[in-house]
Amino acid sequence: MSIILSEYHSPGLSVNWTVKKVLYEQQSDFQQVTILDLEEMGRALVLDNIIQVTLKDEFVYNEMITHVPLFTHPAPERVLIIGGGDGGAAREAAKHATVKQVDMCEIDGKVIEACREHLPETSVSYDHPKVNLVIKDGVQFIKDHPNTYDVIVIDSSDPIGPAVELFGADFYNNVHRALKEDGLFVCQSESVYFHQHIIKRVNDALKQLFPITRVYTATTPTYPGFLWSYTMASKKYDPYDRMHVEKQAVQTRYYNHDIYNACFALPNFIKEGLE
Repeated sequence: MSIILSEYHSPGLSVNWTVKKVLYEQQSDFQQVTILDLEEMGRALVLDNIIQVTLKDEFVYNEMITHVPLFTHPAPERVLIIGGGDGGAAREAAKHATVKQVDMCEIDGKVIEACREHLPETSVSYDHPKVNLVIKDGVQFIKDHPNTYDVIVIDSSDPIGPAVELFGADFYNNVHRALKEDGLFVCQSESVYFHQHIIKRVNDALKQLFPITRVYTATTPTYPGFLWSYTMASKKYDPYDRMHVEKQAVQTRYYNHDIYNACFALPNFIKEGLE
């Protein structure tokens, strides 16, 4: 008999995933951490029964949350990733020639343990010489590092459980303080179909702090509604001004310069939702 993971998305929608095998299952101090081998999507990191990343499409999310901001900044050297325990975002950030150090701050050591054992495709970044892995609460970590980073990536889970504070105004204030005078940051801001209220809330909060905010999207089959949003906030650099600049080459499977130009083009219903 097949094992089924039923993933709740909204009062009217749940998704059933056929599970070939449970590879890891531990209760941490923060959440239930599971690694599953899914019939369709391959191995997956699951937190509190919500899929975070699958091997079949992780490259889309991880490339888009890192390369878009890192190519918007003309010469990023110091990068902070909060969350991103699977290691995929750090893997991508370390590819940039100008980047000298990537601090990856993950609150849950069990996530690191699980991914190191079962997701080597992403957790390979843990051992990269540019990557400094820190097991600590990102909310506290960022308070202790003012004026430090060129780019900050908030690679969080949904705004429930340990990630709630990563969507709050106080946290965004600390992000602003942790960035250098020309710094910028990106956060994942949820599904454009099911979480428009979150996208607007995040965008409105960031507009109070940053002169430039931009929402962009990418299609990721694992996530609810497929079309996923990211919100960038910048002290100086506008991606609209960088679209004519041919970006340096990095090895990617999804991201390229045409994608960079296209991802900021928003459908009308998203634009209207941000007003």
